[in-house]
Amino acid sequence: NHTQSTWARTFHSQPSLYIRPRSLPEIERAVTLARLCRKHITTIGCGHSPSSITSTSSWLINLDDYNEILDVDRESGVVRMQSGIRLYRVGAELDKVGLAMPNLGSINQQSIAGAISTGTHGSTLRHGLMSSSVLALKITLASGKTVSCSAEENVELFRASLISLGALGVISEITFQAVPAFTLKWRQEVDRDAVMFGMWNKELWTQTEFVRVWWFPYTRRAVVWSAEKTEEALKAPVGSYYDAWLGYHVYHNLLYLGHYFPKVLPWVEWFVFGMQYGFKAGTITSAIQPSREALLMNCLYSQFVNEWAIPLSKGPEALRRLSSWLNHLTPSDPDYIPHGIPYSAEGLYVHAPVEVRVTDTSTTKTPRAHLDPTLTIEPTLYLNATLYRPYNLDPPCRQRYYQGFEYLMKELGGRPHWAKNFEVGADEIREMYGQDLEEWKGIRGEVDPEGMFGGGVA
Repeated sequence: NHTQSTWARTFHSQPSLYIRPRSLPEIERAVTLARLCRKHITTIGCGHSPSSITSTSSWLINLDDYNEILDVDRESGVVRMQSGIRLYRVGAELDKVGLAMPNLGSINQQSIAGAISTGTHGSTLRHGLMSSSVLALKITLASGKTVSCSAEENVELFRASLISLGALGVISEITFQAVPAFTLKWRQEVDRDAVMFGMWNKELWTQTEFVRVWWFPYTRRAVVWSAEKTEEALKAPVGSYYDAWLGYHVYHNLLYLGHYFPKVLPWVEWFVFGMQYGFKAGTITSAIQPSREALLMNCLYSQFVNEWAIPLSKGPEALRRLSSWLNHLTPSDPDYIPHGIPYSAEGLYVHAPVEVRVTDTSTTKTPRAHLDPTLTIEPTLYLNATLYRPYNLDPPCRQRYYQGFEYLMKELGGRPHWAKNFEVGADEIREMYGQDLEEWKGIRGEVDPEGMFGGGVA
């Protein structure tokens, strides 16, 4: 009678059997029994992926109870852990011994295996995907046997498992390269998006180790967040009466109003932007926090998330074309460029912001995942078009906004984030990944010949 829901409550499913193993032998027995019963297996951690990747009517293995740190070498920073441990617990346990994860995404609720299996990333040109820090894996295959893989052992299985989509087996153990714990001094500045575009090919993405941007299309503003390591004493962010309970509920109810009266959404963006970041261009806030706090953000409400990886050099074109489309710009506007999107934006009003992040795997020397969506020839830009679901209501703009957004991303050579809400068919995926996908499918055919893992995603 278990109903499995995503964190955003965007998808629900009822598995025929719900399993929460607490040991490796229990995982192996569950997989063996599923094979004998000819059942499919889907593996889940926290269910934070907003897509249907963890939905199933067959057997569901939840790894939340398989969540221990097994071994930590303080000198080398090498950490061995069970795959169901959540990232916030990893951070807390590492902090006790003076270590930290080198990079984080926007949240730390995911399981370590889920974060790796879907290509989770942060926002820095000095780091790749989170899986770049994985040294070795153990994975329980359809045979019920657990095998080890790394850059030195079963290398092709290792590459396939780094972004596995849960379709190769149950990742049971992860060996990870941690770093000495560090503090970040961050600075957040509000300005016109034209200022951001002017910095794009200069110091925008290289000014500090960590940089991310939130772009607001209707106000044509950008918030640039940058952070560098420091030895200075901690300094909490300056809060206001609006930051916590009040701001959360005001914004939520304004989005609810916008669901029925979409024309108010540009005004909602202006108001919420000003209350949260400041109405005046040049407004700056700063703080000094441990990395495991500074790199995180509040995801607020239930949401759809459509995120794509495109060449970093295409970023200004992507955002300016999106702005021309959403704002109905004409050649008389100084920000105008032809958008070329073959879908009408008439009556289309969307939520803000668009999250803008970067990563760089183009120079990595570690094994590259077959299904890695990032670029090999230059740094990668991630554009994330988020649509909130106020009080669990699907936004009316979703279909048309995402049609236009995905058209633009594909035209710029993009690939979707595996865990997010994209509408791309199998033929397009084959075209995007080419031989890498064929090699991944070949490995899957060897280790899971009956297609027991991964469900519809695989």
